[in-house]
Amino acid sequence: MWLFAMFDLPVDTPEGKRNYVRFRRTLLQNGFLMMQFSVYARYFGSEEASKVHRKRVRQAIPSGGHVRLLAVTDHQFGKMDVFHGKRRESPEEPPPQMMLF
Repeated sequence: MWLFAMFDLPVDTPEGKRNYVRFRRTLLQNGFLMMQFSVYARYFGSEEASKVHRKRVRQAIPSGGHVRLLAVTDHQFGKMDVFHGKRRESPEEPPPQMMLF
């Protein structure tokens, strides 16, 4: 499954800018990749595996922030239409699974 974090944070004050940088850094440190400005995503093998990171994101939300977390299955993610200009591209591939023996 893929977990999306989509957000709008106020950056009209120096404190707001610091909060934005901290929140974005939290996402990156938790393995999220920037898909577009203010839209980050991370792949998880299961919904259970995403719970820890959902909690970390919730704890990092600054006051005045507007954040949405959206979980989609890998199948749903693969149906996404992606365009760069008018050229169609493939959605990102999930990272390879680790094999444990």
